[in-house]
Amino acid sequence: MTRYIVGNGAIRDDLLTRDQLKDWVDGIDPLTGQRRGRNLESPVADLILDATINAPKSFSIAAMLDPDLAAAYEDLQDRLRDRIVKLWQTELNARRGKGGTIREDLARIEVVELRHERSRSLDPHKHRHLWLNVKVQGQDGKWSNIDTRVALRFQNVINAEGDLASRTDPAWIRTLAAKGFTLNDDGEIAQLQHLVRPLSKRSAQIEANKITRATWWKQRHPGQEPSHDVLSQIDRWAWAAGRPDKPGEVDEQEWEALMRQELLACDARLGRERRSVNAGGVAVGNLDMELIAATAVVDADARSTGTGGRFSEWDIRAGAIRAIAAAGLRAPRERLTEVIDTAIELASTHTVTLLSEPDIPAHVKRLMATNTATLKATLALRIEMLATPGSRLKEGAVLALAQLVEPARILDPGQVDGAAIIAGTARIVAISGAAGTGKTTMLKVAVAGLRRQGRNTIVVAPTKKASEVAGRETLSASSSLHQLLFDYGWRWATNEAGATEWTCLQVGAADPVTGRSYPGPRTRIRPQDRIVVDEAGMLDLETARGLVDVLERTGAAIALVGDEHQALPVGHSGAMALFWRRANYTVEMTESHRFKDPDWAALALRVRELRGPDTATDVASDLITTGHIIFADSDRAAMDKMVNGWFDANATHRTIALVTSTHAEAMAVSESVQARRIASGTLRTDVVAAGQSGQAILVGDVVQTRRNDGAVDVQNRQSWVVKSIGNGDIVLAAPGDASDLRRITASYAESHLHLAYATTVYGVQGETTDLSIVGPGVDSAGLYVGLTRGKENNTAIVVAASETSARAALTESLNRQVIEPTVEDSRAAALAELRSTARGHTAPTVSSPNSQAAAPLVIR
Repeated sequence: MTRYIVGNGAIRDDLLTRDQLKDWVDGIDPLTGQRRGRNLESPVADLILDATINAPKSFSIAAMLDPDLAAAYEDLQDRLRDRIVKLWQTELNARRGKGGTIREDLARIEVVELRHERSRSLDPHKHRHLWLNVKVQGQDGKWSNIDTRVALRFQNVINAEGDLASRTDPAWIRTLAAKGFTLNDDGEIAQLQHLVRPLSKRSAQIEANKITRATWWKQRHPGQEPSHDVLSQIDRWAWAAGRPDKPGEVDEQEWEALMRQELLACDARLGRERRSVNAGGVAVGNLDMELIAATAVVDADARSTGTGGRFSEWDIRAGAIRAIAAAGLRAPRERLTEVIDTAIELASTHTVTLLSEPDIPAHVKRLMATNTATLKATLALRIEMLATPGSRLKEGAVLALAQLVEPARILDPGQVDGAAIIAGTARIVAISGAAGTGKTTMLKVAVAGLRRQGRNTIVVAPTKKASEVAGRETLSASSSLHQLLFDYGWRWATNEAGATEWTCLQVGAADPVTGRSYPGPRTRIRPQDRIVVDEAGMLDLETARGLVDVLERTGAAIALVGDEHQALPVGHSGAMALFWRRANYTVEMTESHRFKDPDWAALALRVRELRGPDTATDVASDLITTGHIIFADSDRAAMDKMVNGWFDANATHRTIALVTSTHAEAMAVSESVQARRIASGTLRTDVVAAGQSGQAILVGDVVQTRRNDGAVDVQNRQSWVVKSIGNGDIVLAAPGDASDLRRITASYAESHLHLAYATTVYGVQGETTDLSIVGPGVDSAGLYVGLTRGKENNTAIVVAASETSARAALTESLNRQVIEPTVEDSRAAALAELRSTARGHTAPTVSSPNSQAAAPLVIR
């Protein structure tokens, strides 16, 4: 392995043997054998931080086709590696002193580089791993540990530098142009992008599968050659069958020959010589710097939804770098520093500063987009002005209604209170309910109470799927919240900087969506009516602003029903909290009706109501001791356990939710389940449809639709079982009712249908199953959602070498991010973050958020 030693901006390198590498990883000088700093005794201590130098896959394809391009690509990665390691040495720091309060700048870091030519699927994917050793030398000559939190936050800048290098490096662009290649707006090589998907389909195994399947077909059809349609079916089956483990030994020449053969089979034109083309590109002087700056803020703001809209100087820097990368510039990296600095300075006019204390490190999230800060401030005031007091429906009336609506159930006190305030006359009411506490039952009784008073209920939800369920259960008019806002004239579109702009049409104005004159709302809402927002925890601030406008225009009352401890909105969170703080009545529902085990119901409630790291540690320990945690020694083993869980549940005719942290992980689990079903013969492969990204869809597969389509009555994230495939259509059946059918087109399936044996937290929220298994790496909200789907049993998988490390990893996942609905909340959170940050050797005192010394909000 090559070790890079970076000190004071200079780089030197040497080679490490296997044993030396082991010592180096363990914090020992590989040449002298001396330990660097204190021994890391914790079993979960970080030893290295792994960053990947990646690029679009079309770059790897180009390198496979031409040795000159291969050499140029290696040079590009070398230049990027050198920049990254220098940035690490100058920008990162160690932590010293009691509690790690003192920041120590770095004199020396060490990095080991690993080079990979392929993905695990054996397709070309040239990339490098940079292992940054956590043992670093400070300016004072002492060895200690790097501040990993700062390093992880700086990764946003590192990733942006990768984008910039791949899209603007003149030497790389010139070499491409000399070979007849250009980059498109996505940063891919335009002439090779069409080859990415075929090579991403596990090319080596696919070819073997094709041969096997074609031979089988010819045996069943002697004397015949497969038609185009049959060949397409064989291709799709080959994509679906099997998934390779990491390859062992691979003969390099054989692999390269196979890949070139695959490429030529996909596009025979690749074998012809190409003429050079003009590399083109935008000159530095022609950049729209105001647009670059605005785009940088939009980028930072979009990445700040998990921190209340707060971002750091580094986030702005990363956004500026990405915006410049996408602008079509061609210039050496050293010439772009001034451009980036200018963009950062201009971006400050689009941000507010939450803190003005001295010596604030660049990684502290103390900035906010002006639009987000304004939205938070104005929305809070408008909601406060809506609040009008009123009365509750009397308890006796609620219980009498419950006997009529739900005669087989006895409402608990929380359900009674919730129904009473919704059916009452107060303008704003809010109900927060833990998973399984009977919010839908409560809502049915409340709606009956409103109906008896002659008041209409309009049920909306952030998703069409949730609104359909709530409307059906309560026998009320329902729609997605965006449908209601669209009806009331709200329109949203993406501007040039990438931000979503909301506008509201006046009656008679030209509608940019329909092209006709806007006639006004069709849904009549009266002042005595109540709008009920179900799954209100997923209500984002922008949508809430439109909702408040509808309330102001109609005079209607509102009830928010949800749980902010579940999955947060895709946009900025805090809308439900704003309503909750200003509501005339609030109710917290905590009595579970879902779980068969009362002890688990109590523990699940503790998972929901975590209060600080100490509580998280206790809950993690109890989850382990009660058997709700499954241990795995690798990510692959974790996936196998999820797949096994699906088959165990299926064998006992029970439903199961498999919950993953990312869509890619959900697809990997789903494809593994599908492959095992094919191997066992429970799925036939004679008829195949294509789903998203060319995914093979078979009759009997569990799938999910990903776009609302009123014409065929399917909703986003709705689950189905494939009933039949043929004649350009796919028939889907509801999982619990084989007679509830939908017919979608093949074109819809290719764009909006994928396997759903496993799903993300957003896909499973609102579902109830017999069992659930939560995969590794899911955050606190995801753990809570996943661990509350199953009526009978709920488990989570933790990848760890020991129970101690599993407890630590689980505790970290359980620590919940605090919601920041107001600017004041965000400022307090920024101050708390600053207090926990290592600062200079004479770290100044940080003022209290309520002290006289606290600086006011600064708009620059």
